[in-house]
Amino acid sequence: MLEIVPIGHVVGGRGVVSDDHWTETAIIRLDAGYPVEVVRGLEEFSHLVVVWHFHLASPGDVALHARSPRGDARWPSTGTFVHRNHRRPNQLAQSFPRLLKVDGLDLHVADLDAVDGTPVYDLAPYFREMGPRGEIRQPAWPTEMLADYWTATSPER
Repeated sequence: MLEIVPIGHVVGGRGVVSDDHWTETAIIRLDAGYPVEVVRGLEEFSHLVVVWHFHLASPGDVALHARSPRGDARWPSTGTFVHRNHRRPNQLAQSFPRLLKVDGLDLHVADLDAVDGTPVYDLAPYFREMGPRGEIRQPAWPTEMLADYWTATSPER
């Protein structure tokens, strides 16, 4: 069995989980026990690959069945591994935030859809050459569902 421990935590940014409007900046604060050399050269990259844990979810949230995304019947019933949420068996997530600045073991990021206090289990720079090859194919419902994912909320909300 694999046992892993966090390499750091998210500091700041959003404090509450929400489906959309992820516009806050945050810091990925790496464990103070690491030598600062572990991030040498990272500032040359624009994006990171970050693996983190849905720490506010409980094991009881796992749902191993098909359901409509966000419980919205406009979208087709799809299986657990078609969703990208906390109802997955290991409750792990992967994000691709923009790296704004490296300050010692603090990585300042934007577009990280994890909340304050989230344990970070791994990170690496995003290499374009290791990204998806070929044309990206997906059904229409993710585009519809995530239309406001990276937009700021309007003042009346």
